[in-house]
Amino acid sequence: MKTLFSSLKWRLAQWAEYRWWRWYLHNKSPEVYLKNKAAYWQRFLKQCEVSPTEDEKVLDAGCGPAGIFIIFNKQATVAVDPLLNHYESLPHFSRSQYPLVQFVAEPLEKFHTNKIFDWVFCLNALNHTLDPQLSLQNIRKTMAPGSRLVLATDAHKYPLLCHLFQWLPGDFLHPQQYLKEDYQNMLLAEGLKVQRVFDAKKGLVFDYTVFVAAAEV
Repeated sequence: MKTLFSSLKWRLAQWAEYRWWRWYLHNKSPEVYLKNKAAYWQRFLKQCEVSPTEDEKVLDAGCGPAGIFIIFNKQATVAVDPLLNHYESLPHFSRSQYPLVQFVAEPLEKFHTNKIFDWVFCLNALNHTLDPQLSLQNIRKTMAPGSRLVLATDAHKYPLLCHLFQWLPGDFLHPQQYLKEDYQNMLLAEGLKVQRVFDAKKGLVFDYTVFVAAAEV
């Protein structure tokens, strides 16, 4: 029953996610929005104190229509998201704008590749998945020893509210609700050594928390 409930929550969240993007972007100029978004991603990299070089390979896991892939115009990049085919209907997203990016329209739970990446970015995406641990397992398989993962996600501040949100539709765009320590334990379970944790944005119920982790040698 829990599996069926989880699946229904995820399907509802995917339906709502695409419609949220349509609503959010409908009155925004594609050119202005993408310029501002690229500037945001550059600031985010500085905040994380990371800087992929031109010869490194990048995975944007759960990329959305304007993920961090938009600023990697010299790196070989793969961008994965189950809603990519839907995002094609938005004027803010076109695969042809990013010739160095390989787009894969799949959930992270089903994503498999023989490619190995130096950097993996999973930004505001893991709590959108049906199975976060399986998603992390698939991500981990794409990382060689020394590869690094930047995971950013809303993390609950209070255990009681986290438990309530897991069962009540208080945040239906995000079917997964976890505490900061839960995410850290997920990373450790996949052999990822957490090097840095910080809150990029503080909130009343959630903090937007960033984990920088490395695949252990």
